[in-house]
Amino acid sequence: MRNDRLWALLTLALLTLFVLTTGLVARDVIAARPPETVPVPVAVAEAVPLPDAANAETVDPARLADKLDDPMSQSGIGEGLSAYVIDAETHQELYARDADEGLVPASTTKVVTSVAALHVLGPDAQIHTDVVQGASPEEIVLVGGGDPTLTENADPHRYPRLASLEELAEQTAAALSEAGVTAVRLGYDTSAYAGEPLGPGWKQGYIDEGSTASVHALMVDCGLARVIDECGRIDIPVESKYGPRVADPPLAAAEAFARKLDEAGISVLETPQPTQAPAGAELLARVSSPPISALVEKTLMDSDNNVAEALARQVAIAQGEEPSFAGAARAVMAVMDELGVAGVQVSDGSGLSVDTRITSKALATLLVLAADPERPELYPVLSGLPTAHSTGSLSARYAPESDAASGAGLVRAKTGTLNGVSSLAGTIYTAQGRLLVFAFVANHPSATGAALDRLAAAVAECGC
Repeated sequence: MRNDRLWALLTLALLTLFVLTTGLVARDVIAARPPETVPVPVAVAEAVPLPDAANAETVDPARLADKLDDPMSQSGIGEGLSAYVIDAETHQELYARDADEGLVPASTTKVVTSVAALHVLGPDAQIHTDVVQGASPEEIVLVGGGDPTLTENADPHRYPRLASLEELAEQTAAALSEAGVTAVRLGYDTSAYAGEPLGPGWKQGYIDEGSTASVHALMVDCGLARVIDECGRIDIPVESKYGPRVADPPLAAAEAFARKLDEAGISVLETPQPTQAPAGAELLARVSSPPISALVEKTLMDSDNNVAEALARQVAIAQGEEPSFAGAARAVMAVMDELGVAGVQVSDGSGLSVDTRITSKALATLLVLAADPERPELYPVLSGLPTAHSTGSLSARYAPESDAASGAGLVRAKTGTLNGVSSLAGTIYTAQGRLLVFAFVANHPSATGAALDRLAAAVAECGC
């Protein structure tokens, strides 16, 4: 009996040691994980100047063409490949192949949207989500202003700092409590946007596969659904830009706000109902999105479709156009005309539409504008570009074992991918340290990101 007790105690001690050791190892593993990829804050990015490319040796167009010949011919893409390379400092055209042909650009459309938003709205503008007084003292209305990054819970340590329903509810509860109101009916207003929630040329599969949510003026976490943990108790936000989307983003946002009001001490009497805020209604509470500069960085770094569509709608509102897909397209193209950039025909802000046509020359021209020291408001377009084999949508590309490894760290570019479409537009430092701007767009069954990566890497290798 005594031996049995000793063995039991020894087994328990070993088990305790195992659990403690496992916990420590797990803690170290978790701590060793790389942080979530985020764009460099604009203030920091502006404080770190680009290398002095102006004094580097200029590029010989003939030698660059020789350098691109082989990867072009080996790409497997015959017709439907457009390319344009230009010197960022002198604006000298260095290489052009069908550069004036409008092709489906996929997500490089976000470069167009981003430049338009920064030019019209400015980098410091924000998108507001409001709560206003309803038709009676016991009715309030949640008014969406078009911020797709609105989130449920406040996180002061996140960059960029997002507006939250938690903070909005606390402000609302304070205002209602001061008026002696402890229970309300909640309405929600999405009238800031007009038109269809799906863009022209969009497929329902984009929603079903989780690439985007339908577009509304009120949503939480870009319409991403939330999942319950294995115990069925904890509501966990989905952090990825891809994932299941809620069927009705405005209703989901209103229901989440009702939960936060309840936590703040205000009871919501009924299910939230769609409504329109009374004209001139009293403002009870407001939260604001990250600045447009940070939203631009996010949509470029992560290729976030809902943020891009929100930026396009904000351009439409600022330009006096209807805040719909058609109105946003008209507004963005009017900005392109104002900037003198030809070759842009958009149908949406994200590039999901197969009806959009943009030339590679237009994409490169916009990036040259963003690099212009006389246009500092456009700089977030450059600071938001993913870096090859490092950040954002390029983090898994230009790997050491790939044919494009020489471009790692030297290529910074916006990616684009649809069926039969691949695009890449950004900046490259040559082997001589010269900063070039480029755009490659391929509309062909053989179009792949890897093929375009090899073209960009060839430019990076060029001792031209």
